[in-house]
Amino acid sequence: MDATALLLLVDIVDSGGLSQAARKRRMSRANVSYHLSQLEKAVGLQLVRRTTRRIEATEAGRKLCQHGRAIRDELLAAQESVASLAEGLHGHVRLAVPTGFGQLVMSGWLIAFKRLHPSITLELVFDNRVDDLLRDEVDVAVRVMSEPPPGLVARELAPMRHIACASAGFAARHPLPQRLEDLQHLPIVTSTVVGRELRLAAYRGEERRELALQPTLASENFQFLHEAILADLGVGLVPDYLVRADVAAGRVVTALDDWRLSLFGTRLFLLRMPDRYQTLAVRTLIDFVLDKARDWAAPHA
Repeated sequence: MDATALLLLVDIVDSGGLSQAARKRRMSRANVSYHLSQLEKAVGLQLVRRTTRRIEATEAGRKLCQHGRAIRDELLAAQESVASLAEGLHGHVRLAVPTGFGQLVMSGWLIAFKRLHPSITLELVFDNRVDDLLRDEVDVAVRVMSEPPPGLVARELAPMRHIACASAGFAARHPLPQRLEDLQHLPIVTSTVVGRELRLAAYRGEERRELALQPTLASENFQFLHEAILADLGVGLVPDYLVRADVAAGRVVTALDDWRLSLFGTRLFLLRMPDRYQTLAVRTLIDFVLDKARDWAAPHA
């Protein structure tokens, strides 16, 4: 059996198609298809089948992929072991982080990480999509959600809490919401995710409420939302970390404090694929982020 074809089978199955595997390997699709057909002839079994959305492994294909991943991981570990003797800790990590938390909190963490490990190439993706990690070939993703997606390895980093708030100037001229329903009659400044209806979940003891909202100012740029709230443009529905210093200084006041509010989830998770090999660089970054998140969450628990 051709070990190269076996490793290519892993790429085909993990990426979900011949074209995706071809791009990853920088090969032609026809070449990938040829090696796959040769491997299927060698074992005498069909190894993949095409569904309406992607290619999936047959039972024989899944068994071969298990062995292929083990071989791939051992090869990568051997390469890392030898390279680290000459070059020290190095490698490439592609990390996806939420726009708000990533920019306002994690940026400082990741700059500190790069100072500690200058030979690790760190590629950052700032977005709020909750997709599988295969499509963008992301090694690690940090996401705000209530429950992690099935099939991924998840580590909880911290609780996430949204608050209703407004500038002191806005509050001096307008009544702040006393009930959840009041939010439907006030100018709302908040974040959005493209293609998703904005629904506010609110928790108080055992009670759970849900409210559809039509914000008058919405953006995925959290720095802009922060400035808009301070500019008296409405009631903000934002993560508490965004205005924590402003609340302490009296520039921003909060409302509906007896409710725990959530727009996109109540917890922050670190996610990774279960079958993707974790290089030493990836493991080092994960440990670093876990430590930083633990320190950040402790004073606000």
